[in-house]
Amino acid sequence: MRIATWNVNSAKQRLPRLLPWLEERRPDVVCLQETKLSDAAFFDLFMGPLTQLGYEVAHHGQGGFNGVALLSRVGLVDVEHNFPGQPDYLGATESRAISATCAGVRIHSLYVPNGRDVASDHYAYKLEWLDALAEAVAAGPADVALCGDMNVAPADADVFDPAAYVGHTHVTGPERARIAAFGLVDVVRARWPEPERVFSYWDYRAGMFHQDLGMRIDLVLASQPVADRVAAAWVDRAARKGKLPSDHAPVIVDLDEAPDGDIGPVVPPPSNPRRGARTRLPQSRD
Repeated sequence: MRIATWNVNSAKQRLPRLLPWLEERRPDVVCLQETKLSDAAFFDLFMGPLTQLGYEVAHHGQGGFNGVALLSRVGLVDVEHNFPGQPDYLGATESRAISATCAGVRIHSLYVPNGRDVASDHYAYKLEWLDALAEAVAAGPADVALCGDMNVAPADADVFDPAAYVGHTHVTGPERARIAAFGLVDVVRARWPEPERVFSYWDYRAGMFHQDLGMRIDLVLASQPVADRVAAAWVDRAARKGKLPSDHAPVIVDLDEAPDGDIGPVVPPPSNPRRGARTRLPQSRD
């Protein structure tokens, strides 16, 4: 079974990229984040093409921002929007989580809150959200995979320059502690240990992608029974190239069999990565 997760940063904008990618990579289960569509708009755009490709579809959106989806060619059983205990933000439960059982594995498509600034209420919300998710997952089935844009780089090796991120979210001790507290296997990093350079997100600004100045914040965290089945785990960097890309690349995990072999960690590898040079983050220039 091939599982993929991709923050598409607007499903409507990514329509010309997403459908050909599905035909090329042929994932059995796809977790999408940041669809930025209502349920009605998502189904109007995608239900016909996805059905033709053999996918069942579940979507949890609110239009304009957030939004998560699950696509499956191996069944969608017990679909659940949100998760027990999911906290609200400013009085509303945001569309950031959807889960279902696919071929015996409970798969969650997750768009974790960004956190914005460590002094903000959104950062506190992020930590509370991750705590509640951990409780919900612990109470669930043993075969589980958390897939999505976690908005946390688990270690310094998962950012291009740790010094550039000092004082920013995504790399703080409390955020990283929440990821570790799930007690799950980070399957890409398990397959490609440090100091392997593996990123999944590159800011649109300042030529970050072309210099490979990125972060690894799109994760697949799996329970041990699922992790033991991993035959390949890699970042499909090709999907970040070309016209109208998302700022994230898909992460692909193959269970039991690896159709493309044990490739990776990033496919294709960057041609001219910038190494060892200090730079300011684009948001620091605003």
